[in-house]
Amino acid sequence: MVFFDLPTETKKERRAATLFRKQLMGDGFTMFQFSIYVRHCASRENANVHIRRVKSILPEYGQVAMIAITDKQFGEIELFSNQKEEIVSAPGQQLELF
Repeated sequence: MVFFDLPTETKKERRAATLFRKQLMGDGFTMFQFSIYVRHCASRENANVHIRRVKSILPEYGQVAMIAITDKQFGEIELFSNQKEEIVSAPGQQLELF
């Protein structure tokens, strides 16, 4: 999971924030909430690859945090919308071709 709070006061900052989000999506992340993106990784080694990629695209300003959680932990998230509980859909599986 990648959490971020990026400034968007100026045109340059908005452009940087948009580029960061597009690069996350280009690396297979999907939006969970507005500033929270998730990506399923089959192993810790695979997660480390994507952590390094996120570190390489960090914007100049703002805050970015990353956390790796297990499928079971992700499945235990309780999500509410308008005081109604929603079912948390698991992030899509990645297909690897050899």
